[in-house]
Amino acid sequence: MVKKEMIAMLLAGGQGSRLGVLTSKVAKPAVAFGGKYRIIDFPLSNCINSGVDTVGVLTQYQPLRLNSHIGIGIPWDLDRNIGGVTVLPPYERLSNSEWYTGTANAIYQNLEYMESYHPEYVLILSGDHIYKMDYEIMLDFHKESGAEVTIAVMPVPMEEAGRFGILTVNDKSRILKFEEKPVHPQSNLASMGIYIFNWKTLKKALLTMAGQPALDFGKHVIPYCHRKGAPMYAYEFTGYWKDVGTLQSYWEANMELIDIVPEFNLYEEYWKIYTKSEIQPPQYFSADSVVERSIIGEGTDVYGRVYNSVIGCGVTIGKDTVVRDSIIMNNTQTGNQCELYKAIVAEEVRLGNHVRLGIGEETENDTAPHIYNNGIVTVGERSVIPNGITVGKNSVIFGVTTGADYEACTLPGGRTLIKAGEHL
Repeated sequence: MVKKEMIAMLLAGGQGSRLGVLTSKVAKPAVAFGGKYRIIDFPLSNCINSGVDTVGVLTQYQPLRLNSHIGIGIPWDLDRNIGGVTVLPPYERLSNSEWYTGTANAIYQNLEYMESYHPEYVLILSGDHIYKMDYEIMLDFHKESGAEVTIAVMPVPMEEAGRFGILTVNDKSRILKFEEKPVHPQSNLASMGIYIFNWKTLKKALLTMAGQPALDFGKHVIPYCHRKGAPMYAYEFTGYWKDVGTLQSYWEANMELIDIVPEFNLYEEYWKIYTKSEIQPPQYFSADSVVERSIIGEGTDVYGRVYNSVIGCGVTIGKDTVVRDSIIMNNTQTGNQCELYKAIVAEEVRLGNHVRLGIGEETENDTAPHIYNNGIVTVGERSVIPNGITVGKNSVIFGVTTGADYEACTLPGGRTLIKAGEHL
């Protein structure tokens, strides 16, 4: 009989709609990050660095790139005969087939997978956060406190507390009260969406609450366990943790990697972040190129000037092109004499010569100001912008565009240009 002390269930099915066109064709955990990684690399690396060698990855929305990236788990040493990584999409049953309708519903639909390992503990993770955490230390805390449920928490600014599950605890970290996204939060201790459950407690809660529509941990399972008097404790995390759920937080998290003393360090020998890497030639910098305080991925050719930016793998920065405060993802090509200011350019984009992004005053976006803001220009993957186009701040472009799509070769600030066939 196979028996694992703790297995991990990694929720990676989310769309990430607040990332706009970046997630129109790819699941949020598969979005490129930090020049060579994808967001899911961080929780997966945390698992293997913490000694957790059995991980179920629950996928749903646009899973193709995520599935091919994970493969059989070789980069994370998760290609095991017993355990390892298993991709768990929704599947058809004899009765009651359904998509994953909530975080806990996704776990409930995979009870059989978890049961097969006879775990004592189950670790629930989100696939879309940037952080390093030793789950073994959290498990030690869980055991020592006699908890049946442990929730990883961290303090957040009081004005942001309403976006999270908020906990009130006593001096021994036992949870006295849990409120999901309260209107008037009484504390600023926020749930990070990382839980350790005793397997028996989790199984009973899921079976009892299975009939709830869109079964969710924060709304249903955690309150149920609390009502039943299960000992629940808060494990306070003090390291770097970022939910890169908006374009602004995604941009900030990338920019923080290139600080003089980065708050989140990718270069630590003892806690490596693993990823599936394509075979790429080395970077090339021409005699005229300038690079300051930037990350440049493998196989990238720089003929222009790059300042304070994160550039992916296989990118070409054209001659006399200037890139500032921007993120350019894998296999994108910029023409010559371009200017990019605070732009997020997705994978496999083609920019013609003399293209200027992020020019002029800030104007509110005309279709989704809650997504496209803070002066960022966003270009969706495989988009094409022809020669000589100027694009204002808070604008978004997605699709293969031609000169006829622009008035006087300009897309003013705050405008949305989504070509037919592409969807937000």
